[in-house]
Amino acid sequence: MSDLFSHALEENLRREAPLAARMRPRTLEEFVGQEHILGEGKLLRRAILADRLFASIILWGPPGTGKTTLAMVIANQTQSHFETLSAVLDGKARLRQVVDEAIERRRLYQKKTILFVDEVHRWNKAQQDALLPHVENGTLTLIGATTENPYFEVIGALVSRSRVFQLHRLEDRHIRALLERALHDPERGYGKRTVTVDEDAMQHLITVAGGDARNALNALELAVESTPPDANGRIHITLEVAQDSIQRRAVLYDKDGDAHYDTISAFIKSVRGSDPDAALYWLAKMLYAGEDPRFIMRRLLILAGEDIGLADPMGLVVANAAAQALDYVGLPEGVYPLVEATLYLATAPKSNSATHYFKAFQLIEKDGVGEVPLHLRDGNRDAAALGHGKNYQYSHDGPEHFLPQQYLPKDLLGTYFYRPSNQGYEAQIVERLERWREAQRKSLGIETTQTLPELSEETVTDLKRKHKGESR
Repeated sequence: MSDLFSHALEENLRREAPLAARMRPRTLEEFVGQEHILGEGKLLRRAILADRLFASIILWGPPGTGKTTLAMVIANQTQSHFETLSAVLDGKARLRQVVDEAIERRRLYQKKTILFVDEVHRWNKAQQDALLPHVENGTLTLIGATTENPYFEVIGALVSRSRVFQLHRLEDRHIRALLERALHDPERGYGKRTVTVDEDAMQHLITVAGGDARNALNALELAVESTPPDANGRIHITLEVAQDSIQRRAVLYDKDGDAHYDTISAFIKSVRGSDPDAALYWLAKMLYAGEDPRFIMRRLLILAGEDIGLADPMGLVVANAAAQALDYVGLPEGVYPLVEATLYLATAPKSNSATHYFKAFQLIEKDGVGEVPLHLRDGNRDAAALGHGKNYQYSHDGPEHFLPQQYLPKDLLGTYFYRPSNQGYEAQIVERLERWREAQRKSLGIETTQTLPELSEETVTDLKRKHKGESR
């Protein structure tokens, strides 16, 4: 009797489950999208169909792209015992139980155990470490699902023992296929009802879902269940109904995750690359997703010095003024100074000559710090006793307010760190700087000079980390 009631309860729960859960594909043939890993002849597809999951796998991708669904397909396909854990709800005690049962199952029945851990990135390092030896010795074959980059959020030892498969946002055609299936499936969807969806309403559901199948199916369910049938029993989904059911496009944007860093990277690179249109697009994405505008403004301030510099000294002035205006005004009106700074910097001439500073930083790291020339030292304290400041020439006493004299340590005379670009205002510097350097060479008898080579982007990045006292 209890089994009968349990079966009835399961059936009721299945019927009352959300549409997205009811329509979850059960086989690879029903699975939609991700052809790059599940298309005909692909390695993962062959392994699933042959029930030979060769190693542990990690499924990484945005919400609603089929990670859990794919795990369930594997569960339906495999002859191995399949266990499911949630990293949100289950901890080390439940994992220990699963491991003990897996060991006993292998000993008694020679049966493998596949363990699916949903949101595996939510387990802390100790919990992931507890899983590692059982994956390593083959007690468990892991299927981990995560929306976060596993190379950052999952311990390296576990990633190295797994094959990582990245799932992408579904295309519009995939979302349409899933919605059509839900409308016509008589068992799990709305096939037994008369539901018509206007094309503009269907397109709205597809577009605003943002590649998230769950989001699209939830919106369809809300539209159908909240729309009363007409006199003929027909449920008519219009554009207005669809808009009420899913009003705002979901944007994948975790402020501590890949989407945050990838988007700000695209924004800065677009400004640096003098593409104001792309810059405005990525700016709009960040603000739409709720990014802190001050974070964006700080990055623009850095860019003004790093990528524009003396090619247009007003770049930093505009960016700083925009930062102050944004602080005064706040959003939404504060978007105007933020946009102004973005457009000004994107369309300004570019120069990264400020990074020449790191040539000096690298030289000091390599050779140490040279002595300050005697005539440049502070003469207010030790002028009489030690001669500090003696023979210093006040630059403003010379023609053009310039007098050639030694400023670098003696061993570095003739070493040039800075090489001005030919862009914007900085192009005007070239001629007078060379005139000053030539006068200095003649005055000090400098016969050998060297212009230090440009630093690679990777080297500058490393030196920046050292500058902040960070380890790589």
